[in-house]
Amino acid sequence: MPAPPPAASSPASPPPKPTWAPRVASRPYPWLRPTIRIRLTLLYGGMFLIAGMVLLTIIYLLSAQALHDVSTLPFRVLNAEAQLTSDSCPGLSGSMPSEVFMERLGECTDDQRALALDELLRSSLLALLGLAVAAFAFGYVMAGRVLSPLGRITRTARQVAGSDLHKRIELEGPDDELKELSDTFDDMLDRLDRAFTAQQRFVANASHELRTPLAINRTLLEVELSDPHASPEVQHLGKTLLATNERSEQLVEGLLLLARSENELIDRKPVDLAEVASQAVEQARGEAQAKGLELRGVRQPAYVQGNGVLLERVALNLVQNAVRYNLREGGWVSVSTEAQQAYAVLVVENTGPVVPAYEVDNLFEPFRRLRTERTGSDKGVGLGLSIVRSVARAHGGTVSAEPREDGGLAVRVVLPI
Repeated sequence: MPAPPPAASSPASPPPKPTWAPRVASRPYPWLRPTIRIRLTLLYGGMFLIAGMVLLTIIYLLSAQALHDVSTLPFRVLNAEAQLTSDSCPGLSGSMPSEVFMERLGECTDDQRALALDELLRSSLLALLGLAVAAFAFGYVMAGRVLSPLGRITRTARQVAGSDLHKRIELEGPDDELKELSDTFDDMLDRLDRAFTAQQRFVANASHELRTPLAINRTLLEVELSDPHASPEVQHLGKTLLATNERSEQLVEGLLLLARSENELIDRKPVDLAEVASQAVEQARGEAQAKGLELRGVRQPAYVQGNGVLLERVALNLVQNAVRYNLREGGWVSVSTEAQQAYAVLVVENTGPVVPAYEVDNLFEPFRRLRTERTGSDKGVGLGLSIVRSVARAHGGTVSAEPREDGGLAVRVVLPI
């Protein structure tokens, strides 16, 4: 089915996520993220705290039992006169019978025993609290040291995600599980590096091997068509073959560009989306005027870090789609750019046939077109939106399409600044 033209969504709305892109869970408070280091710290500190509480309980019970075993005094006082040195046992002052004295002495001993146990418990709890804080701090430091190889693996993986497949972890240290994980990751990177190198070599070879015969065929056909003595049948056949050859050249160029744009870019330069979009509009202006289409839109400066050639192809593909898949008369194409906070937005909107919402996602797949149109369509080779999606991904951006109620599409490309 023909890839319908793009269209724009409201500039004020936040950049929508494409339906084909994986959802990323938002983290409003990243510092509260339960990292492995935090969990290990809580585990170490929690185990120490539980062990300390159990030990404190045992010590408390043993102390209470020991003090209870000596609750019966091994002596008896007869007609003694006590003189107090503190106010802890006021009932023992003065002269009294020995039975009364021994009774009050036992009560005073019980009170002193309870006070000693309370003081022991209070002091132990304070010591346990201080040691728990020290244990959590020590656990945090030790967890960081244990997990430091994982941090190195993560940093290397992020660099590899930026298409730097030549990076390796090369972790040194004991031959433990982390060393084994690092070596396995390095082996995987070696295989990926060889695979991508082979792919790049294939693209370079295919670029030459496929373009050369097509260029030769085009030259031969043009020479034959320039012959004034050629019969009308030969002229008609030559024009048909020339159109077929041209379409094959477009297909090859599209496939090669699609292969080159699959990887995230490393070398980036400042590119103004407004300038890129304006150039695309100028290139499609002749075709639009031939179909009686109005070209409009406001293109505000919106700079991004990227590849200017690839971004120009994005804008050109969208504008050409918007022109080719449009109304026969009274149609229009709107191309707008703007900067929104941390994003630059390119919006291409057009009139055209009504696009069912359930078919929008299919338009971004290679060689997929709308409804009954197939690869035999003369409007393109079915790679335009696929290239747009690949280039947007390579720039760390997204692309989404929404059908317009009156027909046509609103295609929105969002790129990080």
